[in-house]
Amino acid sequence: MAATETATPFADVFATATEEKWRQKVETALKGAPFARLISKTYDGFDIQPLYARASGKPRAFRSAGDWAVTARVDHPEGAEANKLALTDLENGANGLHVVFAGSASAHGFGLKDAAALAPALQNVQLDAGLRLVFDLPGDADACVAAVEAAVASYDVKKLDLSLGLDPLGAAALSGATLDWAKAGAALAAKAKALSDKGFAGIVAADGRIAHAAGASPAQELAFALAAGVAYLRALEAGGIPLEQAREKIDFRLAADADEFLTLAKFRALRRLWAHVEQACGLTPRPIRVHGETAWRMMTRRDPWVNLLRATVAVFSAGLGGADSISVLPFTQALGLPDAFARRIARNTQLVLLEESNLGKVADPAAGSGGVEALTDSLVERGYALFQDIEKAGGLAKALASGLIGGEIAKVAAERAKAAARRKEPLTGASEFPDINEKPVTVLTPAPAAAPAKGLAPQRVAAPFEALRDKAETFAARPKVFLANLGPIAAFTARATFAKNFFEAGGVQAPSNDGFADPAALAAGFKASGAKLAVLCSSDALYAEHGVAAVKALKAAGAIVYFAGRPGELEAALREAGVADFVFVGSDVLAQLTAALEVA
Repeated sequence: MAATETATPFADVFATATEEKWRQKVETALKGAPFARLISKTYDGFDIQPLYARASGKPRAFRSAGDWAVTARVDHPEGAEANKLALTDLENGANGLHVVFAGSASAHGFGLKDAAALAPALQNVQLDAGLRLVFDLPGDADACVAAVEAAVASYDVKKLDLSLGLDPLGAAALSGATLDWAKAGAALAAKAKALSDKGFAGIVAADGRIAHAAGASPAQELAFALAAGVAYLRALEAGGIPLEQAREKIDFRLAADADEFLTLAKFRALRRLWAHVEQACGLTPRPIRVHGETAWRMMTRRDPWVNLLRATVAVFSAGLGGADSISVLPFTQALGLPDAFARRIARNTQLVLLEESNLGKVADPAAGSGGVEALTDSLVERGYALFQDIEKAGGLAKALASGLIGGEIAKVAAERAKAAARRKEPLTGASEFPDINEKPVTVLTPAPAAAPAKGLAPQRVAAPFEALRDKAETFAARPKVFLANLGPIAAFTARATFAKNFFEAGGVQAPSNDGFADPAALAAGFKASGAKLAVLCSSDALYAEHGVAAVKALKAAGAIVYFAGRPGELEAALREAGVADFVFVGSDVLAQLTAALEVA
């Protein structure tokens, strides 16, 4: 460029973007469909718009300065084995431990078997070396608390970054037991005061993960944690601990799932909600300590490798949302006790995001984002309203005992189960794109059989689909569906791909083929396949021309016939010809696969 030439600002090359121009493009893309198609609704009942303007003047949601703590699970039942795994984690980048006892909220069938296992589990761990220590205690926590006290006896407890996790309300919610809160609250306060006198800071935990694992919406999880926090604040004050000190004894815990923006907004919303509580108590708000854990609810046993992707999104969201520490459920957690390899990947999921992507360097990076701020506002509003409902019911203990909380969470869980059954809330590897020939992964010990449901029982969204896969594998020969592909490849590929994924999500194998020219060839192909089921796949044009004849030919050949796609005006004729059911986007996949396995 000559010295006299003037450079053109790069931004000037592009036309200025406006919402009006964007809407014009949207109208063109929608081809007459309503704009409302782009608006989604959350389980909490508020809308998510497709576009938001920049937000300003919103409260910030700061965590303590610096990166969040990478906490590795200590959950092997045997203390000595747990210690080996924990030391490996600490030697390779973890700077915190999440110590899980059997019977606690995060145990999922494992955890240190008893209080005596803690000492060997922490052997040679330098607890004062800047480590974040998070404990998950069982309902009867006295022995475990005593073990923790013994483990830290040689340290200056005031210098330890420790979250002990006393949570009697959470334990009652998990077990379904009715809690006499007057007595339990007084006992908690006495225990907290004694521990406080010894220098312990983070003594009590308000744990929303319990509600999340049972199926709660984001606002319900926030309301649960907020109600627990307020109940504990009142109990500690009544027990002689001034509010200014009592709030310092309470930590919070939330689940992080693969819903990126709602998870990010949820962690931000919790800080704003608790700040409101502090102000109502006449206190100047201070940053709270929040521990995040990747959600049990989203974990799958089938194609568990996809759990790596879900966990990465969850960590990203919790970290940017302001979690002070995060623990990642290893990708094989739903299958059994994770081995060193699974733990390594769980650890490195966080380390890569922190050390290569530098996600911990900016405080509240989502601030000002119109979408995230709107979601945060909505969760604050809805979460606080639900918290007020709990308060009106007499507090968390009474709301649990009356069934109010369990009933409301069950409604959302039922909605989510319905969405999962219809694949409106898909789980890759389980309900969508299953790997029917997946190779098994290694775990140290297989997961025990699920205990009978009590209280707010943990559940996984993928479990019903996994049950179908398990059932299919009990057959002497894996059940099979014949893809009755009619016409040229271009005519049937889309629906054949859909049908293959549809049936294999239930363990029904669907071998591909290159298609058949006419109904007679379809029937011959079906007889040669050895299958009992067939699914007709083709284009709308060929359905109109040959669909009824093809169904009749397959039926005459002995097939139980399914039809891929919505039948439209052909429905009556197709049913009369012998179609057993129609499979299409939005149909009840779970119910249809259950029925298919009964006849396969």
